[in-house]
Amino acid sequence: MAAVLAARALRKSYRGKEALVGVDLEVCAGELLGLLGPNGAGKSTLTKIACGLVRPSSGGVDVLGRPAGSAPARAAIGYLAELFRFPSWCSADELLALHQRLSGSTGGAEERAELLELVELSHAAATRVETMSKGMQQRLGIAQALVGSPRLLLLDEPTSALDPVGRRIVRGLLEELRRRDVAVLLNSHLLSEVELVCDRVAIIADGRLVREGRPADLERPRGVEVETANGVKLFEGAGNEQAPEIVARLVAEGERIHRVEVLSSTLEDVYLEAVQGRTG
Repeated sequence: MAAVLAARALRKSYRGKEALVGVDLEVCAGELLGLLGPNGAGKSTLTKIACGLVRPSSGGVDVLGRPAGSAPARAAIGYLAELFRFPSWCSADELLALHQRLSGSTGGAEERAELLELVELSHAAATRVETMSKGMQQRLGIAQALVGSPRLLLLDEPTSALDPVGRRIVRGLLEELRRRDVAVLLNSHLLSEVELVCDRVAIIADGRLVREGRPADLERPRGVEVETANGVKLFEGAGNEQAPEIVARLVAEGERIHRVEVLSSTLEDVYLEAVQGRTG
């Protein structure tokens, strides 16, 4: 599958300090990639280069095969920054109309209504931004990022201000974007959310890509825990394949088995291991 976003040997230096060091990364159509890393790891720099807001020192980023920052690449991108501000006096509908004019979208009222429905803000079309909760503003921000039907969506901490209901709404929206073949780069510190929705994760530390893959593939077995009548036994390093043999051996030894659990590392374990000892 062709990459919608492709970073190749991407490097960026600020006054002698390297923010990105030879990063290679792809996001394909219909794929949700979670971008993880400590503060200062280079996540925001990568996102800004993809948007064309920052120029790389070497290497580059292509969007749909066109250089980041070019008119075709910008037209294919929807972006929601972590710290965004909307005019407080605008209603939700007026804000989307403004972004339609800025992006050249011809979707009109129909597009605005569809986007508000997607983020479950149809009831708030006439509501002014200044009277909205932070969660409503965050969802409105996602709606504006979708103006013009972008093929690549860059989201920086899109669920940081949301309550559990709002996060559920965003998860449903991301699933819908996957069905529409939109590529999504999701920058988040909420590992539980990333684990729930993302097809792959990429972990950046000190400007380097230190781990990449599907969440399930990055996890590894921690052991098999067996609760018997004589207490709990932990067989470290064992996994699913070893569990039946362990149980059979214990039964043969006369143990009564009450519970068997295969323990595996979580995405949080993988993340902490990958960034341990690095700055951020």
